[in-house]
Amino acid sequence: MATASTLEESFKENPQSLQHILPIDFHSIQEVPNSHLWPDINNSSISHDEKNPNVPIIDLLAPNVVELIGHACKTWGIFQVVNHGDSLELFDEVESQARRLFALPVEQKVKVVRSTSGATGYGTARITPFFSKFMWHEGFTIMDSPLDHAKELWPHDYQKFCDVMENYQKKMKALSFQLWLLILNYLQPSQEHSIKSFESTGALQLNSYPCCPNPNHALGLAPHTDSLFLTILHQTNNTKGLQILKKDQVWTSIAPVSNDALIVNVGDLLHILSNGEFPSVYHRVLVDQTKHRVSLAYFFGPQVYSMIVPLVSSKDNVGVEPKYRNVKVKEYLDLKAKHLEKVFSMIRF
Repeated sequence: MATASTLEESFKENPQSLQHILPIDFHSIQEVPNSHLWPDINNSSISHDEKNPNVPIIDLLAPNVVELIGHACKTWGIFQVVNHGDSLELFDEVESQARRLFALPVEQKVKVVRSTSGATGYGTARITPFFSKFMWHEGFTIMDSPLDHAKELWPHDYQKFCDVMENYQKKMKALSFQLWLLILNYLQPSQEHSIKSFESTGALQLNSYPCCPNPNHALGLAPHTDSLFLTILHQTNNTKGLQILKKDQVWTSIAPVSNDALIVNVGDLLHILSNGEFPSVYHRVLVDQTKHRVSLAYFFGPQVYSMIVPLVSSKDNVGVEPKYRNVKVKEYLDLKAKHLEKVFSMIRF
């Protein structure tokens, strides 16, 4: 389908070496190797509050949901959504299939390893080359149908995996559109916004964080921001691993408020579109000594040939000059693939 091929095109021009793609066999090692040994993670300032005291929780059925989401995007860049219409059974089904995949022997998983210029398949996080240490993580990226990869993994039993993943992407795309329209109505309340006028692209990332013998010296994902408009995250089994860096430079853990709550964070392109009003959240993922964590991340954004133009006429930006130049999605992704967090300074006025 066109939505997948265009997003994949942007990765083809920024190939990675196989050593930065292939995860180690986590099941075969008893201690963290030097390649994955980070300085003491707990040396950083960390807020240990378990109740997410101020992270906004948005009820999508609330009558003032537009204002609630807009305020959450502006003040935090991250929020949790409840009453989103998707059942707990949906998430359980996807987690079950994700665990089925990650439980396979490494010699099976490498059959579907992401190619050096590819976007889908099994592998490490794309940010891996920017860090001197590797992450305690394995992932599987899907854009539309995972049929070809699923056939490689389960030649006679692939259909269930495909059906579950395609259905989940369909549900997350619909929810993303709903959130997107609410955000647009906050930024430009006087204008009508039509789903038909916006062509989106999306990707589903299955994340596995195996049990780690030394979690104080390992990272599931190193600090980074997400590139597209929005990320919808489900942390399975109500487990905690995600941390965000607040304005006071304190790492704060974000635990789901319920098993079916979804965590939504602002990505780089929405930060640019909002003319810097919505922060793109700097976040990382911790690992656990006894729990094998799995999470589901759906990335939502515009087609790669779309132009992102900062909204200087939005309700919070009246009379304000644009902070960023206009940038095509593909150009932005290319710049970030080469420069990571330095990318904002390259397009800022």
